[in-house]
Amino acid sequence: MGSGEENLIGKLAGNTPPVDPGLLARPEVRAALASHDIGTLFRVLNATGWSQRGIAGATKMHQSEVSEIINKGRQVTKHQVLVRIADGLGIPRELMNLGPTQDVSAYPGGSTRGEHTEEEIATRRRHIIMAVGTTAYAAQGKPVKDLEPRPELLGPAPAPASAPLPSRIQGIDVVQVRKTTQDLSAASRAYGSNPWMSSAAVTWATGLLELPGTEQIKQALMVAITELQLHAAWATFDAGLHDHTIDHCICALELATQTGDPHYQTVALNVAGLATVERGRPNDGLAMLQLSQLIAEHIPANDERPRVGWPGSRASLQACGLADSATALALMGDHKGAAVKMAKARELWQPTPADPNGDLDQVAARLELGQGRLEKAEPFAAASMRRWDGAGSNRARTLSGILLATIHVRAGEPDGLRLAHEAITSVTKLSSQRARQRLTPLAAALDARPSTDAHDLARTARHLTTTRA
Repeated sequence: MGSGEENLIGKLAGNTPPVDPGLLARPEVRAALASHDIGTLFRVLNATGWSQRGIAGATKMHQSEVSEIINKGRQVTKHQVLVRIADGLGIPRELMNLGPTQDVSAYPGGSTRGEHTEEEIATRRRHIIMAVGTTAYAAQGKPVKDLEPRPELLGPAPAPASAPLPSRIQGIDVVQVRKTTQDLSAASRAYGSNPWMSSAAVTWATGLLELPGTEQIKQALMVAITELQLHAAWATFDAGLHDHTIDHCICALELATQTGDPHYQTVALNVAGLATVERGRPNDGLAMLQLSQLIAEHIPANDERPRVGWPGSRASLQACGLADSATALALMGDHKGAAVKMAKARELWQPTPADPNGDLDQVAARLELGQGRLEKAEPFAAASMRRWDGAGSNRARTLSGILLATIHVRAGEPDGLRLAHEAITSVTKLSSQRARQRLTPLAAALDARPSTDAHDLARTARHLTTTRA
């Protein structure tokens, strides 16, 4: 953290504006503010002790956005974003020609607005009355006295102001970050990923790091945010947002390195490696997965983590990394090497239904299917389906169902069309781009069947692969 930010934390008790007033008096800063040259403003802050992460936290932006503004000249033109920057940094709005500044108590990462003006209160009251009047009219079929809607009185609906962060972090903040990760992970397993909500949660939690607090709480918060970053990495991976996945993995890796945590370093590298493999770069992904194996050796054998969304022991992490390495090798044509990796993975660890990830049977089935060995692939796919029956992960069960259906359709089994229909239906109930992409081999297998029903299912499957969840 830069010295400017340390001074900021020391001044919080007096509500001192985050940006040094002396900076605001400099001619080049005044000119940048007046012309909305946010790049110059951020570069000045960067040069006087503010880190890019600190700027991002104060203005509620992603660090990547701040980097683009500073290094690539990205312009900021939206009024609401400019207001958020001004308020978050404690800069009077008048200096940026954004209207009068409200009564603001500045916090790093956000601001607290004072009481609304009478005009603002009246505007909000009119919106409420119109909503009530419209609802009452719909219910009774006639206007209600004093509640008749009058659209001519209204402008655009007012947007809620951003809620402020607390003045300092406490233990309850760590608990809330962890609970958020658990809830998002549970929803993801049941319904598929929500990368937008996950990334928003990361932005909120990361802003807490800029607040003062004891060293013990800060360390615990960094670990909790690492877990949240890893969940966001998996959510964006499931949504097919590769660049976002890598960004979240980098952030998680940096935090895990700061806290000296080889467990979460390994998880970050595993997720990044698998995402890169499935992106079509198996060589690069394999390098990341090999590095994760080296780091995993430093995880204490008794280091068992709560299973938030990935395996929780050293053996399970190593086994998953080996299975993902097998996938990479198979894509590179090294099927013998892939078989060796899978055998070693199974020697290390056998997942139970209590483990939220790490389905080695599903990986083995895909490897066998990739070589056209349907008879060997089928038992693995069936075992994978049994593993997820009632285990609470609809997403994992759907992926297994697609695999099993593909095998049965290709083999010409009588139940192939039924399994295909069930798999396609399951995909429609999930927000998972990854599951939709897995339908491509199933669609090809259905097209090869000589029936109208099979071709209809193939069209549905192809349509799902080309539309975003």
